[in-house]
Amino acid sequence: MAPRRNLMSQLADWRTDLQEWLTPFLAALPRAEPRRWAPLYLEGLLSPSERKSVEPMAAHLCPDDVQQLHHFVSTSPWPPAPLEQVLAQVADRLVGGPDAVLILDDTALPKQGRHSVGVARQYCGALGKTANCQVLVSLTLARGEVPMPVSLRLYLPQEWADDPVRRARAKVPADLAFQPKGAMALAEVDRLLAAGVRFGAVLADAAYGTSAALRAALSARRLTWAVGVLSTQHVYPLTVEVRPPARRGRRGKRGGRPARHPLPSEPSVPAAAMIDALGPRAFRRVTWRPGTKGPLAVDIAAVRVRVADGPAIAGGRHLPGAEAWLVCERRADGERKYYLVNLPATASRRALVRLLKARWVCEQGHQQLKEELGLDHYEGRSWGGLHHHALLTQIAFAFLQHRRLQLVRRAPRRAGQPERHFARRGGKKIGLAARPRATAPALAAGRAARPAGPAPAGAVSALSDLLHAAA
Repeated sequence: MAPRRNLMSQLADWRTDLQEWLTPFLAALPRAEPRRWAPLYLEGLLSPSERKSVEPMAAHLCPDDVQQLHHFVSTSPWPPAPLEQVLAQVADRLVGGPDAVLILDDTALPKQGRHSVGVARQYCGALGKTANCQVLVSLTLARGEVPMPVSLRLYLPQEWADDPVRRARAKVPADLAFQPKGAMALAEVDRLLAAGVRFGAVLADAAYGTSAALRAALSARRLTWAVGVLSTQHVYPLTVEVRPPARRGRRGKRGGRPARHPLPSEPSVPAAAMIDALGPRAFRRVTWRPGTKGPLAVDIAAVRVRVADGPAIAGGRHLPGAEAWLVCERRADGERKYYLVNLPATASRRALVRLLKARWVCEQGHQQLKEELGLDHYEGRSWGGLHHHALLTQIAFAFLQHRRLQLVRRAPRRAGQPERHFARRGGKKIGLAARPRATAPALAAGRAARPAGPAPAGAVSALSDLLHAAA
């Protein structure tokens, strides 16, 4: 019982811990006013309030100061960049490393009307259809299935970028031009690299992976990447050669004008056709980690190819680009998903699958940001207000992960048992990356959450069990 009592004695009130943990963030704010209101706003995000917009939080925390709290998040000109720098450093300290991954994705916030910044009819993942929404390009650092959102940037649709009246009303920065999502994500990758954030690979779904420019840019930065692509993505067999252009002349005569483009020795084919040509025996069952109901396995086929993303040639075709793995995942319902991975030719199928499956954890992070911390509860319309709110929800999320990992590291373990970022409660394995069922304050106090999917075996006591035992 002594280790359990020691653990209890080390766990202070979460508000006290929050004040201490926020020290580097507050030091990055240049003025006293935002340093006063930031802890209060974060406490509101971590509170059990169902609604995390300004008025409900102010009614709970500072009923006489609603306007001041609204001014802090919506119109106060405090710069996000210094806090983003601190957040990057905190995330790297908690989950960064060569075995971490950086996940590129986006998350949608359903929205009514047309005046909120960036709102437009576009695909909304939260609803599974095209709808009125705002879309945030997100970057998540993750290791050991513990996610840490480190960037949220509003995607400004072309119709907004070209409308000076709407831009002015929503206070969109004057120097901000339209950018595709891939370019936005790449700019954030560069920012995180400059901040010293450590990760071993970049992951993305097909919304980003179909961009040849993004893949080339990641390769140019000497980054490992694993991305989704469409079944129509063209690839070449590994045996393809690029031949110099032949000279063209009149029939029976040599010479003439040289052809403009070199030519591949073999035609490119869609990814689906390349996999089909391998035959059904190409699919192998690969076990990639243990789960609560047994080993997790997937059927995949993998082949080395050269991607058809080199220089353009006639007919809208492209010459062979760099080598990569083409991976096809065959799901239980018959659906197939296709991926490109630039791991070396010596990589095992298990290594390919483990890297591809590491992407799911960002979805859990998005869900927690919305359901527990109110990312989609902001009711203002301005560019600055939305980004202030999004940054503060990420800081609140980082604090929760700090508390969770603190619990795991302090919990007693049996001799020879590896430390993992998972807990056990009531005979069930609890993943820290899973959707929490407790309120945010309970999570801030260190309570573990029920997983939305299987998790590796763990064996540390959940703090909620200790609290009940102490009671």
